[in-house]
Amino acid sequence: QVQLVESGGGLVQPGGSLRLSCAASGFTFNTYAMSWYRQAPGKERELVAAITSAGGSTNYGDSVKGRFTISRDKSKNTMYLQMNSLKPEDTAVYYCRAAMYWGQGTQVTVSS
Repeated sequence: QVQLVESGGGLVQPGGSLRLSCAASGFTFNTYAMSWYRQAPGKERELVAAITSAGGSTNYGDSVKGRFTISRDKSKNTMYLQMNSLKPEDTAVYYCRAAMYWGQGTQVTVSS
């Protein structure tokens, strides 16, 4: 069965960096476009970044453009989200998605 497992979340100070990983299994990795979403308390889930199945094209939510970078490594069946210049408003649970499949989420907290 398809599994998506996120890791790399944690507590970081404003201006800091984190790299999230999404390890995928149960499907041929380059079959699906993949994406990162996030959901903050009391807010709707929002798209953070997306990448095509072969990794040739990406797009980002306006609030993270220029700070976050999405990538994927076929050899490791893993998608990444490099997050730089983190702000308190980036605090949320971050989820990876492939087609109709979702991971369980990883908490990112940006606070001094």
